[in-house]
Amino acid sequence: MRNRRHSFPGGHDHGERGRPAFGPWGREFGEFAFGPGRGRHGHGPGRGPGSRRGRRGDVRAAILALLAEQPRHGYEIIREIGERSGGLWKPSPGSIYPTLQMLADEGLVVSRDESGKKLFELTEDGRTAAEQQTGTPPWEHFADDVAPAEAELRKSAATLAAAVVQVMRAGSTGQQARSVDVLNEARRSLYSILGEVEDEPGASGEAAE
Repeated sequence: MRNRRHSFPGGHDHGERGRPAFGPWGREFGEFAFGPGRGRHGHGPGRGPGSRRGRRGDVRAAILALLAEQPRHGYEIIREIGERSGGLWKPSPGSIYPTLQMLADEGLVVSRDESGKKLFELTEDGRTAAEQQTGTPPWEHFADDVAPAEAELRKSAATLAAAVVQVMRAGSTGQQARSVDVLNEARRSLYSILGEVEDEPGASGEAAE
C-alpha cells in the first residue's frame, strides 16, 4: 500500500526551484514584506528577532477555518493566510501539507484530484471541528502587536513584490526596463520621505506664538 504521506506536492506557485523570487534586491525587501528569513521566496519559517511563526495549532486552526469556507488547494491556503495576515504570516508548504495529511488521517479532511492538483475539503467531522473553534482566526493574532501604519506598509510591500514577480515572468524586455525605472523612482521617493523632519505634536502652535 502506497504511503500517502508522500502524495501531497508543494510549492506550485513559487517559481523555479532554487531561484530567488524577487531578484538580487529580494532579500531585504522580502524580509520586510513577509518577515525575517523570507526574502528569497516570500515563504518559509521566519527567523531572527521579530519573526512571526505560526504554531502547529495555529496552522491547524487556519486550515480548518479556510476549508470551512470552501475547498482549496494547498497553495491557495498558503496564499490566503498570507493575505489575511497582511503578509505577516505566510506558512511554508513544509508546515501546511503535513498538517493537511494529519487532518486527513484524523478523518477531518479528504482530497481529490483536480487538473493534476490536490483539492482539499472538510468531511462532516471536519466541519464539526471547524465550528467548534472559538475566538478570532489565528491569522489575526499576528497583527495584534503591529501598528496599523506598519501593517498597511507591509501589505503594500507584499502586493508590490507580487506585481514585480509578474512583470519578471510575463513582461516584455521593454516593460521590464520601464518597471526598473518605476522601482528606482519609488526607492528615491521612500528615502526622501525618511529624510523629512516631522513636526512634533503642538510644535506648529508653539512656533506661531
